[in-house]
Amino acid sequence: MSNKLEFKNAMLRMLRARIPFISIKSIERSRVLEVIQELAEEINIPMYVHSLSHGMADIKTKKTVNDDRSVVGGIDFAVQNISQRQNLTFIFTEVSNIEDDNIVSRHIYDCVVQAIERGGCICMISTKSVWSQLQRLGMTVTLDPPNEEEMLSIVKDCVLPYQNAFPIEWGEKDFKMAAAILANMTRIEAENVLATQMAKGSLTKDDISKLSQEKDKLFSDISGLEKVKIHPEMLSVGGLDGLQQWLESQKQLLTADLKSRKLRPPRGVLLVGVPGCGKSLSAKFIAATWNLPLYRLDFAAIQGMYVGQSENRLKEAFESADNASPCILWIDEIEKGLAANANDSSGVTTRMIGQFLFWLQESTKKVFVVATANDVTKLPPELLRKGRFDELFFVDLPEEQERADIISLYIEKNVLPHPSAETLEKLISISSGFAGSDLEGAVRDVAIQAVINGDECVDDALYENCFRNIVPLSKTSPERIEAIRSWGKERALPASGLSWGSSYDMVAARRTIII
Repeated sequence: MSNKLEFKNAMLRMLRARIPFISIKSIERSRVLEVIQELAEEINIPMYVHSLSHGMADIKTKKTVNDDRSVVGGIDFAVQNISQRQNLTFIFTEVSNIEDDNIVSRHIYDCVVQAIERGGCICMISTKSVWSQLQRLGMTVTLDPPNEEEMLSIVKDCVLPYQNAFPIEWGEKDFKMAAAILANMTRIEAENVLATQMAKGSLTKDDISKLSQEKDKLFSDISGLEKVKIHPEMLSVGGLDGLQQWLESQKQLLTADLKSRKLRPPRGVLLVGVPGCGKSLSAKFIAATWNLPLYRLDFAAIQGMYVGQSENRLKEAFESADNASPCILWIDEIEKGLAANANDSSGVTTRMIGQFLFWLQESTKKVFVVATANDVTKLPPELLRKGRFDELFFVDLPEEQERADIISLYIEKNVLPHPSAETLEKLISISSGFAGSDLEGAVRDVAIQAVINGDECVDDALYENCFRNIVPLSKTSPERIEAIRSWGKERALPASGLSWGSSYDMVAARRTIII
């Protein structure tokens, strides 16, 4: 059932019950009035709508009945008529200063009290909260932006009338994909995006991805989140067979109709492993592969100095992500934001953990979370239990063949002369225990010398010297790396898709190459 239909049924019951005060929460006044106008025809009761541009008008005939455009004038008109006639309904579309106890809210309160005696009804459309004393006289109903079901109808109504005017390549599957992308936008926003695409005189299957880009522009500066630009051509990916196969299945679930089986959309993945092995870049890879916008949640930026500020900011960030769905939400080094802290006497971290877990469990929006962690031991155990994230993967240090591939990829990326086969074998041996970032750093040092002294200085000796100058984390902190790997073997799936069984210098399987 669409939210619009639920809203209409709720309003119908309230109007028939003659609830004296109805607070309607919505950012789409036109959709609300459209539904109320339909109800006015169905139940045949007099309804009047007030706006600052037209004053008070009959909702069915559009005829102005009171020229006073001010809110106070509209309320006075409602009070006067409610005292003379029964079962009148008045809808106010633009009322400010109703959150607190003030002259306007008390004026409306008195009007509602009179409506109780005469079977009248006062409706207010607003996005703000209502003064508690006033709200207790009535009920609240919400009209959210169109969901996928309603958006599908909006998309078809916008596109199909033009099917004889210019080429339209979309089939039923494409319409459903467009509806999934545009869901949670307002109707006018979705119609504007579609009209922009159709303005070129055709509608092709390639335009589906452009819808996501246009929606992304509307949410490019949303509260609590940082928009991350993605350059797919800069991503070179190899390995991660197990993770990639799992992601492919999740992508299908992200676009499939799951309502019939009562399933929620895929919630996300937690990537753990050795620092510098490409966990963070995996988020960009997923967003690029799925052609979805990527937003980064920074817990440090959310922290506030006042009581409740951090929790409110986190709530706003999650609401923003829900509105931007479908999208990828990247939480880098999640342990730094949600680590259990014994010295946290204020309880802020505990409340933020609870808020995050609640959203992760209850949100039904198509927001796919990609969280990365280097030290999972700092995370609260309730975050790691089955059902929070859809899966937990471990990204390990690259093996011999992987190191060979990574070195070659970075050499090609930096447009460098290749070393001899014998030297390449030496580099593979020297780089035992290197993370992907260590290999990148070694090749970058070679590239820097090439820029300074020219390509003629790049020889086998330079490659070998640059690689020997790198001291990886696996050698400076071997205990830390071994602890991370031991934890991953016991609790996570290998990103390679292969079973655990040997150390990183003995496994011949491919795992991860991301540059």
